[in-house]
Formats: sequence, structure tokens, C-alpha cells
Amino acid sequence: MLRCAGSGIHIFLVFLFSLTASFADAQTNDSTVIGGKDAVVADTTTISSISPAPPIKDTVQKKKAAFQPKPKKAGMYSAILPGLGQAYNRQYWKLPIIYAGAAAAGYFFSYNLDKYHHYRKEYLDRLADPNAPIAPGEPYTGYQELKTLQDQYRKFLDMTALFSALGYTLQVIDAVAAAHLKNFDISRDISMNFTPVATPYYVGVGVVVTFK
Repeated sequence: MLRCAGSGIHIFLVFLFSLTASFADAQTNDSTVIGGKDAVVADTTTISSISPAPPIKDTVQKKKAAFQPKPKKAGMYSAILPGLGQAYNRQYWKLPIIYAGAAAAGYFFSYNLDKYHHYRKEYLDRLADPNAPIAPGEPYTGYQELKTLQDQYRKFLDMTALFSALGYTLQVIDAVAAAHLKNFDISRDISMNFTPVATPYYVGVGVVVTFK
């Protein structure tokens, strides 16, 4: 009987010791967790106290959009003043060509007009008075010669006016076409391939154009 009581007391003491050890371990773990939380809070406070770094500015400038002239406006400018449409298209190298042509047209028009008036006057003077004095340095005195020269310079005058009008029209068309093709893609991204084509009716070769 005493042996059974001793064994019970022994078992109770072991259970009590185990319970005490478990409680001590729990306290230790709680302290560790609290310390960890404090550390995390401390670290968070330290991080939040640091001011954020200023944003890095983008030093790459945006590429400006390519200038695209309006064809109608370019044509209107060239119609108002020759060469103005080319200047609007920023094709300044064409201006000397246009104005050189305009200067040549003006010179020949004035020269042919003066000659036409001169020989016409001489011809009319001969018709009115066959004995009228001959102009100094004038080698032609006959009616037929004067009329031929008059008609010839009138023809030259008409041709000069025609070519001047043609040049004026061409420079307007050039301004409109250049405005349309200002930013036209002329790179090598356009390819062409030949592909055999077979159908129930014929066999041939097809052309395939690829725009990349």
C-alpha cells in the first residue's frame, strides 16, 4: 500500500516538473516574439525616417514630330508667289532654280516684245510712206522682210509666254507633290518576292509585295 502511494507521488512530481518546464519554454518564446516585433518596428521606423530618393529625371528628349506640310497650302503659296510653296516645304535649294527661270523668262519676254514692236512700227511706216526714213542701223527695208521679222518675233513672244506659264504651273505642281511626299518612306522595309501560283486552271508566278 505504501509502495503504491510512493509511486503515485513520484508520478505527480514528474508531471509537475514537466508542466513547469513547458510554462518556462512558453514564456521564453513569447519574449522572443515580442523582441522580434520590437525589432521589426524599430527597423520600420528607421526606414520610414529616411527620405525617399528624388526621382531620376529622364534626360532623353522626346523626338519632335516630323514636319508634314499641307499640300493645299503649299499649292496656294506657290500660286500667289512662285517659290513660296517650296519655301513652305523647306526645300530652299529649289528657290535659286525657280527665280533663275523666272528671270530668264522675263528677259526673253521683254526682248521679243521690244523687237516685235520695233519691226511692226517699221512695217507700218513703210506701208504708210514708202519713202519714210530708215531707222539708223536697220538693214531691212523691204515690206516682206519687215513683215517676216514682225511675225517671227511675235511667234517668239508667244512661245516665251507659253513656256513662262508652263514653268509657273510646274512649280505649283512641284510644291503640291513635294508636300505629299515630304515624309514618304523610302527605306528598305519594302520587299518583293516571286511566288509560284498553281490553280486548277493555270500555273504561273505571283508577285508578293511586303510593306513592313
